[in-house]
Amino acid sequence: MKVKKRFAALLAATFLSVPAALPALAQAGAELSAADFAQLPVIARPSISPDGTKIAALYVLDGAQYLTIAPIDGGKPKVIGTGDNDLNWWRWVNNDWLVVGIGDSRPFGRYGEAYIRRAVGVKADGTQTVPLGDRKRDLGQTGDRLLWVASDGSPHVMLAAQHDIFSDHIDFWPSVVDVDVSTGRERVIAMPHRGVMNWIVDHRGVVRVGIGHSNDGRHRQVIYRTTNDERFRTIDRSATDKDDARDTPDIFLPDGSALTLAEDEAGTMAVYRYDLTKFAKGEKVFSTPGYDVEGVAINGVSGALDGYVTLEKQERSHWVSADMVALQQEIDAKIQHARADILSLDDRHDRAIIYVSAPDGPGAYFVYDRPTQGMISIGLVNPKIGLHRLNPVRSIRYKSRDGLEIEAVLTLPKGKEEALPLIVLPHGGPSARDDESWDFWTQFLASRGYAVVQPNYRGSSGYGTKLADAGQGEWGGKMQDDLVDAITYLADQGIADPARVCIAGASYGGYAAIRAAERDASHYRCAISYAGVSDLKALIGYNNNFLFSGSRKDWLTEQAPDLKSVSPINSPQDIALPLLLVHGKKDLVVPFDQSHDMAEKLEKLGKPVQFIEQPDADHHFSRMEDRLEFLNAMEAFLKKYNPA
Repeated sequence: MKVKKRFAALLAATFLSVPAALPALAQAGAELSAADFAQLPVIARPSISPDGTKIAALYVLDGAQYLTIAPIDGGKPKVIGTGDNDLNWWRWVNNDWLVVGIGDSRPFGRYGEAYIRRAVGVKADGTQTVPLGDRKRDLGQTGDRLLWVASDGSPHVMLAAQHDIFSDHIDFWPSVVDVDVSTGRERVIAMPHRGVMNWIVDHRGVVRVGIGHSNDGRHRQVIYRTTNDERFRTIDRSATDKDDARDTPDIFLPDGSALTLAEDEAGTMAVYRYDLTKFAKGEKVFSTPGYDVEGVAINGVSGALDGYVTLEKQERSHWVSADMVALQQEIDAKIQHARADILSLDDRHDRAIIYVSAPDGPGAYFVYDRPTQGMISIGLVNPKIGLHRLNPVRSIRYKSRDGLEIEAVLTLPKGKEEALPLIVLPHGGPSARDDESWDFWTQFLASRGYAVVQPNYRGSSGYGTKLADAGQGEWGGKMQDDLVDAITYLADQGIADPARVCIAGASYGGYAAIRAAERDASHYRCAISYAGVSDLKALIGYNNNFLFSGSRKDWLTEQAPDLKSVSPINSPQDIALPLLLVHGKKDLVVPFDQSHDMAEKLEKLGKPVQFIEQPDADHHFSRMEDRLEFLNAMEAFLKKYNPA
């Protein structure tokens, strides 16, 4: 309780009125420490109540997470702890209640540990929490999939929840329930259907679509209905490795129409109207050249379409609602030399939570009050850095040796642009991508004098099927070439010194770093892997413990002609670079043994390897202690093998 009182006092002090025009982000002064960069976001994902009077946000104090509900116009914040659970998400249901998703790693049958997810109702005054889910029945691994929130002010939501842990039991497949978050009472809206894991609900609360797969993931089915009183009918059955699957309705609009995200003639994801009589996509309504559309923005009250969301060089909202266009213009007029993203709105659109940021600064959250055109500070994401501008970030494009165009993110030490030591930092996934957003890892490296390039190599997502498909069968091959070709390009531009290059990465990026130490050692001086993969065959064996492992196995098997030959664990004698391996023992994505066994083999051969075991670390840099240990170890390692 003392912690909560102290925290409430600290929180109350952060709510400050600011001038109508925000100050420009400041320039950084003295060098920041590794601990400054390792700081977890102090505030994250703030959302505003329907009446615009309160904010719910995650706040971090001394490494612990708290759901904090604070009155905007003065008053004492309510601080709600989550115990040993992670605070994963929350959503306002009405002005008095929220639904909150929590999770934790726990023993889970013969699989050792699994991440268990649950939902609870939380009263906004902090006086009551209500576990959600039928207490007379067991719950499976996932019980917190939020599908719908009532827009009439009642305390009702719809959740999809599993009630068994064995996939041959029907209750393993989630049913859909309407839950009163203030009492926990629920009623079933859709019974479980074998194979169906994902449900789509329209704005009226009708469960319209179920999407599922066979246990091995090799076959897909889609079921559909128009009212909650109807039986579902199957509208698609197809093999996941074929191109004949039907497009499915993804969004249902109040006028009875539907939208779908589907591939267009250029191979990028676009938004189409969806024909509910033919069960097929119709007219294309939105796309952006060269990039996939990521999703749509829907009005939380009316269910109407507000806009489209893309991830180009940065995430961007393309508003189509006249009110949202006007609101964005008002906010942009207040912000100088930074971008402002609208994150949350009250029902009347009188108040909006905005995130003010830049690629070279972690940013801050504000409330924009529309009637007064004033700004209210919620808080800084990282108080150690504040609103300082650090190292400049920009996107570049270069050609790989076979002519494929690659986009990459380049971060340079402030005021330096020539003959720099370089860190190649490939992203994880590999079905993912980097963009011009705040990145504590790249900014830390740039602050130490390194240029950092993050290539969106072949196999990356977000650019359409051409780039994604170019990675098929190229793990350890052309995907590695794309990284080397970034070095060549930057050296030709005079930016990088090709004799002073190291590679670093996490997850798949860690694999790329280890593989580079084996395959492309002449281009690098050292390699750093966080939670990296070294043995692709063993990863397939690990994945066999989980649902849809068949399709996952098929996919992994197709990533190289011979998985054994591109797995560094099988050729430790060929590792020709100093190697830093860091891995958390609580990693549930890439097993700890992937780094442990690699290090063990290298140590037996007398290779220059440093292995750091993090007892409480997961796969996602979730703890400041693990971030800090990694940054310090990386800095020392680079000083030894590739000093700036």
